[in-house]
Amino acid sequence: MLHETRALRRASDAANARATTRRPMMILGTAAATLLGITLTAGIVSVPASGSEIPDATAAVAQLVAAAEPHAKVADDAAMPLVDAKDAVFAAQALTYDVAASGLDVSAAPPVDVSELQHDIDALEDRDAMSPLVVTVLAGEVEAETTTLATATVALQGALTAAQEKKAADDAAAAAAAEAEAAAVALASANTVDGAKATAQQMMSSRYGWGGDQFSCLDSLWTKESGWNYQAYNPSGATGIPQALPGSKMASEGSDWETNATTQIAWGLGYISSVYGTPCSAWGHSQATNWY
Repeated sequence: MLHETRALRRASDAANARATTRRPMMILGTAAATLLGITLTAGIVSVPASGSEIPDATAAVAQLVAAAEPHAKVADDAAMPLVDAKDAVFAAQALTYDVAASGLDVSAAPPVDVSELQHDIDALEDRDAMSPLVVTVLAGEVEAETTTLATATVALQGALTAAQEKKAADDAAAAAAAEAEAAAVALASANTVDGAKATAQQMMSSRYGWGGDQFSCLDSLWTKESGWNYQAYNPSGATGIPQALPGSKMASEGSDWETNATTQIAWGLGYISSVYGTPCSAWGHSQATNWY
């Protein structure tokens, strides 16, 4: 019984040793078996006449290997698949880096795995030390794996592009929302009495060169007319801070004349400049006639 157990263990160890043989040797064995199968099949299909000897299968394999292309040519032919494979690995690795750096969700496509192809690339680099048969089979596997990797890389690139476009759209929407909010805050500030007065001082100085003395007259004039309230409305139809009659006249400065104190101020200063020359002249006329 002890002898049988030891025998089984030795058989198991031998099987494991054979399973870990280098891959090129496995490829050679597979290829040789394929050639042998072809030879045997050919022998079965073309059975010799009665009395003839069946061709020796091992000799047939040897003849096929001997008839194969020269080693140098096979090695040269494998150079192009090797270059393509290296390019595919480089592209996949570069894209993987870009994906990681972007921090975007690209789960729509699986990550690319270059390990299997890289293993075969490393093996094919030693093609000068391999038989032509092994080089041919290994080069074929490299070509197939390169195609698979390229397809996976294209899918990942598509997922990354889609994620980048989505982020760009989201960022643009967020920026537009922030800009609109900032504009709303600025408008609300400008529409207050203090905001309107500050706007008028800046505008009358930059556009007309009027100083503090002219602003004093303007302040008195528009305090009397509207109290600097952009929503002021007189039953006569006079509207806004400058009490334009009708209010639609202010549309020449902007379509938002009903809601924007700055638009009303721009129109009012232009009106004063063209009709009275200065705010103090307009204020003097208002004091004399109760209108301007």
